[in-house]
Amino acid sequence: MKIKFDIDCTPEEARAFLGLPDVVPLQTAMMEEVEKRMKDGLAAMSPEAILNTWLPAGVRNLEEIQKIFWGQFRGTGRDNDKDKPSS
Repeated sequence: MKIKFDIDCTPEEARAFLGLPDVVPLQTAMMEEVEKRMKDGLAAMSPEAILNTWLPAGVRNLEEIQKIFWGQFRGTGRDNDKDKPSS
């Protein structure tokens, strides 16, 4: 003998029928917190924030970086010109 029941109800109705708690407010609050943390994490990954973290305090703008690169291409470092004896 087989008995089969087909119950047509929404998940909310099933939870209420079984006496389970309504988790929608908790889920909404947790998702808002996750979204906030993800946005904060993405803000820390902006190119400006990454450069500020990686570069030393004296090298904060593009002109300084260009001077360093051109100094390296010329074969002189940024501070090497100061160390050369004056003619």
